[in-house]
Amino acid sequence: MENHKSVFSPVAGLFLGIIAVSSASLLIRLAQQEAPSLVIAAVRLAAAFLILFPFCLPRLKQDLLHFDRKTIFLVSLSGLFLAFHFAFWVTSLEYTSVTSSVVLVTTAPLWVALLSPLVLKEKNNHWILLGLGVALLGSIVVALSSSCTLAFTGVSCSFFQQSISLRAFWGDLMALAGAWLSGGYLLIGRKVRGKVSLQSYLIIVYGVAALALLLMALIKGERFTGYSPEIYVWMLCLAIFPQVIGHSVFNWSLKYLSAAYVSIALLGEPVGTVILSMIFLREYPTLLECVGGILIMLGIWLATRSQNK
Repeated sequence: MENHKSVFSPVAGLFLGIIAVSSASLLIRLAQQEAPSLVIAAVRLAAAFLILFPFCLPRLKQDLLHFDRKTIFLVSLSGLFLAFHFAFWVTSLEYTSVTSSVVLVTTAPLWVALLSPLVLKEKNNHWILLGLGVALLGSIVVALSSSCTLAFTGVSCSFFQQSISLRAFWGDLMALAGAWLSGGYLLIGRKVRGKVSLQSYLIIVYGVAALALLLMALIKGERFTGYSPEIYVWMLCLAIFPQVIGHSVFNWSLKYLSAAYVSIALLGEPVGTVILSMIFLREYPTLLECVGGILIMLGIWLATRSQNK
């Protein structure tokens, strides 16, 4: 595919996108001081939808004339996957560390690779299989980090020592579920994006996801009012920076850079998140979390090598 040229540097744009998306976990933690996870996720998607709506509406009106029922169903299903992805991932941050949550949820590209032969009829080569194996090993290490410690004398695990370990383990599972749901969202998106413009796809997916999350929060009896002003500021920043700016920049950069290059650059998100967490939350990763995170990053990098073959 021929690369286009841009007045702005796509590489610099990717760097901006990584910084924007890396702030998500930090902003969620700040909002979680008062607001429940479902409320945060619902406000994030609803605000992003409202921000993008005026810019995407003209194209959506044109595209709706050509959509068939199957396309509308698939795009709407993609929105539901996105909604449950955020519901599980944001909730996981209440139970486990930012590091564990982020490195586990970023395994989504590997689950996409695993399911691509079934859903998209795309064959996987040895690089994808090798990357999947390495990343799965890293996921296990991260999951065990809540109950185990790594020292020069060896690994020590106390699975039944404290209830907080079990709590962190459930948080890790929710983050992993978030990765699976994100994988479904990406698979459907890849399947329909050839028929649907970026503007129409984003506005429908964000709209369905926002509506689903709002219903989840209301059914659970959560309230959307009565929080401190700064909590609403954090939630608005969450919609603007990671969602609107971060994801939009990534999609924009795909016009100028190869998908393989962009996907490799996206691996900088967990690193950026950990750095921001250390600076603003004073939350430092354990040695096991670092080892597991490195394995996951290595696995995803190995899988992306297949795109260059």
